[in-house]
Amino acid sequence: MRSSLAALLAGALIIAAPAPADATRKTTASCSPDASLLGFSDALDKTTFDGTPVAGLSALALTGRDRGLALVDNIGATPARVYSVTGLGSTPRITGITRLGSYTGADFDGEGLVAEKGGRTILVSSEKEPSIRRFRLSDGKELASLPVPARFRVTPAGEAAVNQTFEALTVTPDGRRLYAGMEGSLAADGAGFNRIIGYGGEPGSAYTPREQLAYRTDANLGLVELIALGDEQFLSVERGFTAGAGNTVRVFRVSATGAPDVSGVAALSTLTDPRAWLGKELLFDVADCPPSGATAKQPQPNPLLDNIEGAALGRSLPGGRRVLHLISDDNGSATQITRVYSFAVTLRGEATLDKRAIIPATAYQPGPVSGTQLSTEPVLGITAPFPGQPIPGFSAVIPGSSRGRYLAMPDNGFGTKTNSADFLLRAYDIKPDYGTGRVAVKGHISFRDPDRRVPFPIVNENTADRLLTGADFDVESLARDSRGNLWIGDEFGPYLIKVDRTGKVLQAPIPLPDGGKSPQSPDLAAGETPTVPASRGFEALAVSRDGKTLYPILEGARTDDADQRRRIVYEFSVPAGRYTGRTWSLRVDDPSLVVGDAAVLDSRRILFIERDNAMGVQSRVKRLVVTDLDRASDAGVLPRRTAADLLRIADPAGVSTPARPGEYGVGKLFSFPLQSVESVLPLGGDRVLVANDNNFPGNDGRIPGRADDTELIEITVPGL
Repeated sequence: MRSSLAALLAGALIIAAPAPADATRKTTASCSPDASLLGFSDALDKTTFDGTPVAGLSALALTGRDRGLALVDNIGATPARVYSVTGLGSTPRITGITRLGSYTGADFDGEGLVAEKGGRTILVSSEKEPSIRRFRLSDGKELASLPVPARFRVTPAGEAAVNQTFEALTVTPDGRRLYAGMEGSLAADGAGFNRIIGYGGEPGSAYTPREQLAYRTDANLGLVELIALGDEQFLSVERGFTAGAGNTVRVFRVSATGAPDVSGVAALSTLTDPRAWLGKELLFDVADCPPSGATAKQPQPNPLLDNIEGAALGRSLPGGRRVLHLISDDNGSATQITRVYSFAVTLRGEATLDKRAIIPATAYQPGPVSGTQLSTEPVLGITAPFPGQPIPGFSAVIPGSSRGRYLAMPDNGFGTKTNSADFLLRAYDIKPDYGTGRVAVKGHISFRDPDRRVPFPIVNENTADRLLTGADFDVESLARDSRGNLWIGDEFGPYLIKVDRTGKVLQAPIPLPDGGKSPQSPDLAAGETPTVPASRGFEALAVSRDGKTLYPILEGARTDDADQRRRIVYEFSVPAGRYTGRTWSLRVDDPSLVVGDAAVLDSRRILFIERDNAMGVQSRVKRLVVTDLDRASDAGVLPRRTAADLLRIADPAGVSTPARPGEYGVGKLFSFPLQSVESVLPLGGDRVLVANDNNFPGNDGRIPGRADDTELIEITVPGL
């Protein structure tokens, strides 16, 4: 198969001109930031070959440049068979047939297909028993049958449901690993909790079960196809059907990095650690593709859709993309279509951990005793008040005075106005030493208002320096402008605060241009209803590469916004000293999610943190997302693409090891399961620095029962 694959990769995609008889369509239609529809064809629909109906095509395997094999499932009592197909990516045509032994649709339900190296044999999975058999392609003779663990047998012999077994079958590029994916769940596992059996062996020889992997499908969908990419990476296809509404078909990028063997787990529903499941990220939803002239024979959310069950990865395209072919199974029904699709997809590598350094939770800095307004009850072994100023993590990190040094800013200290009057607002000059894993604190700048620019009373109102405290502002984001001045995003107002490079306030804090105020705003009039929720102000503040434009972003939705997934991005002109009046809408995946920080990558592309409010094993969403201000919709809605899942970072070099006692989220699969992931800084190329706010002393996401440290990590995010 290696030689045929090489030919395939060297080939060129050819899409024929539309033909009335076959309804082939050519297009370049975007389905997602990483996927576009190239074309589709209905040329095989309701045709026959060698006296058999070309129907029920449930799997696809490539054998050449535009050639492949298509497997039939269980169309009545017709022979179990594989068709040879040419013209994939243009107008497909059946050119041959191989009948598989003496099996028919009555005793064989072909669903998964692998063309083995050399092109002489194929592996076929059947859902009936289930089974995985090897056949000789030239004459269909059965050569072998692979072992299947007993609990995967269809009930009553085992725990599998009828028609819910080995729908997916794939082999790694080197042929040493074979994977059989269950469409549905074993009885003990629970709905949506599927297993994938990993086999070890050699092409053309015996494969034996080595492991089981846990895969979680989207609600009401089944796993219908897998494509092994190598290095424990896959593509998966999930499909569902709702009567009267139609099909749902989604393609995911899947990672098995660090995934444990769950063979010994009696019920997948008992798994509590999300790291026990394969990671997956949506590549595209077929419903999001433009219909491109497609028609449907039954109700569909998009006429392009049908019962897609087969997938095969094809040749390389310019720009690092690959061709992905999909095929639909018409079940021999007059209301369904046999359709062959071609997509261009970008397959980015997984993020990897390069460096990690830590500031201990109790690394107190010079300054007055703090935490005097907190309870004296111990929290995670730490008792207030504190002998100095703690570093409660970082809500912003920007480049420092020299290479490898950063200016890192904590927030308001202890979380509220009422308990943070003795916490001094600062930005620290830090230098990580990734060799030792420690961070040197070289000094700090103090935010202060000696010239009395702040128009309302502050804690240190009548002192000379008028040092600002956590009862005055909740500083959450930081940017440097073209003149070297610093701009702070605050949550109490919310305000933008301009200070010079030494931390001195230069002008009165600037409120939101639309009148938005939080419950803590000093500007909130008696009886006035706040429209920005508490602690949902300017958590994120990006600055243009020339330092002349700021992009402050609300962490959460306004209370008066009907769309609670919307996070408003404002534009502020530094030279003019005012908001421009332009805004964009950034939509998070769920109303409960927040924007943790943002930074400009290049031009007007922005990288931002999207996160939940959980920590440790409860964490579900900590991710880096890319958007582009120049690609907003007419309504101002920004596009988005997940760049990295911070809960699933590969650590092949063991940067995070050895683990400390009880430490969660380290090892081959590294996670950043800290509650408040609030700092992101692009370092150039594909490298990014990420840091956390540890909400001192209340978080214990890394080591249960122990206050979280402040962690700084550098990661590589391919294709950033």
